[in-house]
Amino acid sequence: MIRRRSQDALLWLGLAVPAATADAIGLNEPRTAWQQLAGLAALAGAAAVWRRRPALAFLLAAAPGEATAPSLFTASYGMALAAFAFLLGKQGPRLRPALLAFAAVAAAGTVKIAVRDVDPVVEWLVLTATLLFGAVFPWLGGRYWRQSRALTAAALARADQLEREQRIVADRARLRERARIAQDMHDSLGHELSLIAVRAGALQLAADLPEHHRAAAGDLRAAAADATDRLRAVIGVLRDEGDEPAPLAPPGETVAQLVARAAESGLDVRYTATGTGVPEPTERLAHRVVQEALTNAAKYAPGAPVTVATVHDGTRTTITVTNGPAPGTAAPAGGGSGLADLRTRLTALGGTLEAGPHGGGPAGTGPGSGGFRVRAGIPADVTAPAAPADTAAVRAAAPAPPPSGHLAHARRRTVLAFGAAAATGAVLVAGAFGWYAYTEAHSVLEPAGFAALRVGAPQGEAEAVLPERSVADPPADRAPTPPPAGATCQYYRSSGQLFTSATHYRICFENGKLVDKTVIPKAGTDRDRRGSRDDQVAGQR
Repeated sequence: MIRRRSQDALLWLGLAVPAATADAIGLNEPRTAWQQLAGLAALAGAAAVWRRRPALAFLLAAAPGEATAPSLFTASYGMALAAFAFLLGKQGPRLRPALLAFAAVAAAGTVKIAVRDVDPVVEWLVLTATLLFGAVFPWLGGRYWRQSRALTAAALARADQLEREQRIVADRARLRERARIAQDMHDSLGHELSLIAVRAGALQLAADLPEHHRAAAGDLRAAAADATDRLRAVIGVLRDEGDEPAPLAPPGETVAQLVARAAESGLDVRYTATGTGVPEPTERLAHRVVQEALTNAAKYAPGAPVTVATVHDGTRTTITVTNGPAPGTAAPAGGGSGLADLRTRLTALGGTLEAGPHGGGPAGTGPGSGGFRVRAGIPADVTAPAAPADTAAVRAAAPAPPPSGHLAHARRRTVLAFGAAAATGAVLVAGAFGWYAYTEAHSVLEPAGFAALRVGAPQGEAEAVLPERSVADPPADRAPTPPPAGATCQYYRSSGQLFTSATHYRICFENGKLVDKTVIPKAGTDRDRRGSRDDQVAGQR
């Protein structure tokens, strides 16, 4: 709080210096002491409230210039007007208070011009130009400053958010990779353990095997089945069940090779294939289906015959794996998710999978309850996605977030606002210049016409010689003599040259007659003033 007060005091001090010294160095018309004190008090009030009420601070800064200057333009308070207009744009987020403040200043200046006996067009153009260049432009600069700071902060926050999201993506990629590795372990090791169980079962049924060896083979078969269940449980912990389905890529062998390896392990399995030219992605999915079906048959229906048939018709590949009922006591149906994962995956790729009891035996829910059939249909144009090699690959493959357009939009709006203000200012300056040129050109009284005027001539006769307009801001202070009391005086230029000091003529009328004609010299030396008096005397003669 103390720091803010100190900053406000320094702001007031910096703006009070030109307000207090402009009169002394001749930049303004002299003002009374109480006017200067009132102006400094208004600036102090503006410096005190600009943080909470920026619009009020701007109005307080504009009040001294509005009260003392003809058209708001003053060297004493011009800097304060621009400074608090900038702070209004920087501090005030809303547009309406600023527009109302500008409208109030313009309305007050217009009323002041209307009640003064001056040319209203020139005064109003000066007021508008001062308001535009001394208030609107700084206000736009403050708004751009505030928007730039806000957008920079938003960009930093967005960068932090994107960094956090990137870390989340990397973490999820690691989890997916772990799930894929775990599923691959389950598929490969589970299948191998099932084949071990099949071999142990075949050994258990050998006729020439001693009884204690037969018991050991039975224990080995049971241990292999238990190891498969424990592997499934461990894989279930490693996998993220809510994540994407597990990949279906095989270790690199065909369906025929898989069936042959299962037959060599002692599984009673036969394989038939119809059609050729199976695409590699379809072959991979078919391998996964057959692998899961053979694993379930070996586990839940050991000793049962299994048939594997693939039919490829060019547009679709159908895989059918059928096992008969187990010769002995079937293992209870498990609660694994292998077939459910396959069905979800194949459905997402446009395929189908059906699994259920088939043939004789009691109906049940698993391959060991009786006959069991797994049938899968795979489209020929399917593309099986490969798992990314690592997290870096996932990060590189992930599309970059689209760039935000807020900064570009804000820049366009700012450029348009500055452009509109600049165009308005150019129109006002061109209008003011045009009006100035018009009034100067139509208020010229030629020296010959001035010489033709006679003091005492009727007003109508004199006005026939005078131009249609008179000078709105005559140099009355340079007149050699004061105008006659009670007379109405008009002033004219002796030359139509712009932006240069010129000799003026004062023509005064009273009671319908020309009572005075005076030459007002242009700014110059005493010799010029004496020469102008001689010209005036010669003209009166």
